[in-house]
Amino acid sequence: MEFVGDLERAFASAIYPNRVLIAIVAAIAIVALAIIAWRRRWDLAARRHPRGTVAGIVIVVAVVGPLGWYLGSPLFLSSSIDEAAPIVAARASPSPDAPSGSPSSSSSPSPTSAPSPAPSLPSASDVNERTGSFTGADEFHFGRGTARLIETAPGTFTVRLEDFAVRNGPDLFVYLSPSADGYVEGSVELGRLKADTGNQNYEVPAGADVSAARSVVIWCKQFAVVFATAPLG
Repeated sequence: MEFVGDLERAFASAIYPNRVLIAIVAAIAIVALAIIAWRRRWDLAARRHPRGTVAGIVIVVAVVGPLGWYLGSPLFLSSSIDEAAPIVAARASPSPDAPSGSPSSSSSPSPTSAPSPAPSLPSASDVNERTGSFTGADEFHFGRGTARLIETAPGTFTVRLEDFAVRNGPDLFVYLSPSADGYVEGSVELGRLKADTGNQNYEVPAGADVSAARSVVIWCKQFAVVFATAPLG
């Protein structure tokens, strides 16, 4: 499928920026072709060979239809998701030793003793997190939002996409890449993209070398095309 990927990249870099001009030229070409067909009475040839004409139409529809839907439908279809932020486990801190001469734990508290404060959520300084902002690969493959690589527990990481949106496409996956420039060999697959817009979470596989991660990438696996990249700070 590299050939289709090359066509897709050519479309994104050359055709899409000039889409208005190309649409006008295509409309003129269709009108000109219709006039030529009418003057040369191509319809008579089709009527003389009805079986061949029908067979040709069926073949074109059977091949072009599904392929066109697979490639083109993501441009018109969209989905959204809003997952809650991952819960970050509080990091345990050693309690200071009781000063000498203080009452033992078995002693009853004095009437004026204040109640123990409720445990607090971990502060920002307690959370191991790296973030980055998405940019699209080009004008066609737009991308925006924030990528967060969060350590939710010691040795456990989650990638969260927030206020996220990307050009929808076929076979999109989320990756952690060792390159800040996008997908490279050795990137860690986190799963299929759940939706092209919205807040969403992806668990990092256990044992993955998170210290080597330099970016979060939205990558079309089928055609090897980068859609968006968020370098991690």
